[in-house]
Amino acid sequence: MVEYQQEFVQVDGARLGIQVYPEPDGVAEAPVVLIAPAMGVRARYYRPFAAALRDAGLAVVVADLRGTGESTPRPSRACRYGYAELAADIGAARAALKPRLDGRRTLLLGHSLGGQAAVLHLALHGGHEVDGLALIAVGIPYWRDFAGPRRYGVLPYTQGIAATSRMLGVWPGWGFGGRQANGVIRDWAHTARTGRFPHIGGVDAESAVGRIHTPVLAISVDGDQYTPHPTLDRLCAKLTAAPVERERYHAPGTALDHFTWVRAARPLAARVADFATGLPPR
Repeated sequence: MVEYQQEFVQVDGARLGIQVYPEPDGVAEAPVVLIAPAMGVRARYYRPFAAALRDAGLAVVVADLRGTGESTPRPSRACRYGYAELAADIGAARAALKPRLDGRRTLLLGHSLGGQAAVLHLALHGGHEVDGLALIAVGIPYWRDFAGPRRYGVLPYTQGIAATSRMLGVWPGWGFGGRQANGVIRDWAHTARTGRFPHIGGVDAESAVGRIHTPVLAISVDGDQYTPHPTLDRLCAKLTAAPVERERYHAPGTALDHFTWVRAARPLAARVADFATGLPPR
């Protein structure tokens, strides 16, 4: 397995951990993909996917979300951050990498919560110097978009997590999502309850998402228990100004879910590389 170089970025009293993989062999000025992970998932979990992307000719960076893995602060009652900070952190990581990114195609790739953060980064901070957005196993976890009787469990489950987080001042990670700041859980639970992004810093995030023009590759995964196909359809429907390539991923003979696709992602890596190299110049 290819080893990465661990680096850190200081932002607003937080420390963001970013893992920078070696440049792909034999590819000059390779397109760069910056991966934003799922809720509670450490950046190092994506090592097999990063290796597959590198083999496909992409330069790869994976950033731990604030409060997870090598990123601080550890979620506690004192933490006030939510979606606004997660979206801004992507910009901070990009700024730190700017000397290495200038003149190269740049792709944001988000998984689950990381995908929501990437969308909101583009919506709230603009798509300057970002050529494309890839969303894998991402969605708006609106309870009505889950199939059959399960939908009636999603609403009390997500709102119960939010109520517990609000009462304790932090989500302890009991069986879901890892330890999280109350603000992150509050904003996530809002999307599950309403199917819409919350207002962020006084900005109507729903309207802002509709103004994104960055090309999007949106891939949902068969067997995904947390963001099934309709939840990504809902998110794509908000991207009214962006060209969206919408696809579904399955691996014959392999059981996939919200997380295990990372271990069986060579075809996905090839598809992402094809998307990245085909992006129009800025």
